[in-house]
Amino acid sequence: MMLDAALAYARHGIPVLPVHHPGQDGSCSCGRPDCDRPGKHPRLRHGLTDASTDPRRIEMWWARWPDANIGLRTGIAMDVADVDSATGWHGLRHLLGGAIPAGPQVRTGGGGWHFWFTPTGYGNRVHLLPGVDWRGAGGYVLAPPSRHANGTSYYWVVRPDESCAPAPEALCGLIAGPDPPPAGRDEGGWEPGRSQIVHPDRYAAVALEAETDRVARAPVGTRNDTLNRAAFALGRLVAAGLLDAATATRDLTAAAAWAGLGRTETVRTIRSGLTAGRRAGRGARPRAGRGTEPAPASGRGGGRSGMSLPEIDDHRVA
Repeated sequence: MMLDAALAYARHGIPVLPVHHPGQDGSCSCGRPDCDRPGKHPRLRHGLTDASTDPRRIEMWWARWPDANIGLRTGIAMDVADVDSATGWHGLRHLLGGAIPAGPQVRTGGGGWHFWFTPTGYGNRVHLLPGVDWRGAGGYVLAPPSRHANGTSYYWVVRPDESCAPAPEALCGLIAGPDPPPAGRDEGGWEPGRSQIVHPDRYAAVALEAETDRVARAPVGTRNDTLNRAAFALGRLVAAGLLDAATATRDLTAAAAWAGLGRTETVRTIRSGLTAGRRAGRGARPRAGRGTEPAPASGRGGGRSGMSLPEIDDHRVA
């Protein structure tokens, strides 16, 4: 059944990858007792990058792992709005003016929803809305009839015979983010030649979004290092009083889970990176508020928080 479904998706031009499956007791086929994403992370060594539409390769994978869940690479044939809570469902419908998204719909094993749209060209967006993530270029989703750790299966509500609809304008605007900043000012409100951050709250929000997005999209082999660097950069903002440590920890943890990192190494790496960043940031702690002059981050960077990263504690486990 799994092989037939995987081949059918491939015939529709959707790259497929085998994903670990849950056992009857909810454990993961990866064998790690501390796995916090049972049945949701790729079996392949290079993960998403090995996804394929080649039927011979797919047959070889499922001959080796006949119970593997089915992962579908997003951003090529479709993007997916991943709704995992009632809050996310109501938030998405509110954004769309009360409408239910048209096109293919999946009920997930965890009780959430996947809404398929034509590709937008954008990458993944973690916490697009509370309870809603966006899976675009560089992402993947599980597909029916994959199984959830709670024993239920993913199933179609509206099958993919229905064409994907374009994402509504309001949703596209949220995915795209704010317009580019005016010339001479970066996304966080930093103006070259000035000695203050014009909008410190926005600066911290942009940095948090950029770092968590980079962690969520980090390739296998770089995930833990990326998480460590992100925690260090955000730790400096925590030291500056521009960002709450609990918020940074929560969002980094969610991004690391999506990237496939285990909880134990995630907790250790975030704690280490934030501590090192806070220690480094205390040497030149900026002051937030009207008329104050926080010290700038070194460098500017399209989408990056622009922090220099000396003396990072390195736990390279990915």
